[in-house]
Amino acid sequence: MSRSITQRIDKVTLITQDKLSVTPPAPRSVKIEATGGQCNYRCSFCTLRKRDVQPTREMDWELLKRLMREMREAGVEELGLFYISEPFFRPNRLVIAIEYAKELGYPYVFVTTNGSLANATWVERAMQAGLNSIKFSINFSDDEQFEAITGRPARNYKWALDNLKQARRIRDEKGYDCGIYASSIQFTGEQQERMRAIVEEHVLPYADEHYWLPLYRFGGADVQGVGKPIAGNQGRIGALRDGLPCWSLWEGHIRSSTDGSKAYLSACCFGSDGKFDVADLTEMSFMDAWHSEPFQKLREAHIKKDVTGTVCEKCLAYA
Repeated sequence: MSRSITQRIDKVTLITQDKLSVTPPAPRSVKIEATGGQCNYRCSFCTLRKRDVQPTREMDWELLKRLMREMREAGVEELGLFYISEPFFRPNRLVIAIEYAKELGYPYVFVTTNGSLANATWVERAMQAGLNSIKFSINFSDDEQFEAITGRPARNYKWALDNLKQARRIRDEKGYDCGIYASSIQFTGEQQERMRAIVEEHVLPYADEHYWLPLYRFGGADVQGVGKPIAGNQGRIGALRDGLPCWSLWEGHIRSSTDGSKAYLSACCFGSDGKFDVADLTEMSFMDAWHSEPFQKLREAHIKKDVTGTVCEKCLAYA
């Protein structure tokens, strides 16, 4: 299996002409809150903080299985068992979901993690289950910044960096077919130089590939001293896309209700609070939701590059 995560990302963020439609074929990639929308961090910039009530349970297992079946039957190839949440917050559910996804024939199952809970035991179990890709988000230049933004003790960052190293050791020693990747926010000035030092020492020797991301202010909170944030999600540094049409409307994002009993198709990769929901997946199939009238109208506005009067008019990055 290819070890280039950036090639996969670019295929998702580039909306080809055959997909630039209000009723496109099934998305190549979908992210779903399989383990519930929970995280052990409390990052000041994160969109999870916009939820009035934080999730307390995993997505209902029968509902999750139905959606996973429907998406695979529709042609979805890449399944992310997370959305904005931390997948290793509920690691047993994660492993079970990976196993089921591979039984259904998903060629590529992936997760993104902050790393602090992705210890050697659970990472190995995930790899044994068939996980194809694990990406560590390494976004803090020092302990002070980590504690100020996440609201958690700096030891969590040490755990994250160590868990990245352990993941590489386990993969190489046991021969699992799982790519190990990392991404980092590209800051400015001295902070970026400190960030580069972290990446060079603790990331590059252990990740198959590392890439930089622009700073998104997707929770509505300022992050002081790290540069000017951008609106929307324009992809990765080195392959940034136009903000309109936003590729998020052509990639699937499924969030769970706070009690896990419902699932919603979101038009936004940052839409954790329901503002961008286009369909209730407990009331319709995945493809019916994918081609639902609200989603068609929103895609049409993006294709026309005029989102005036839509939920995207004031992008969540600055909402």
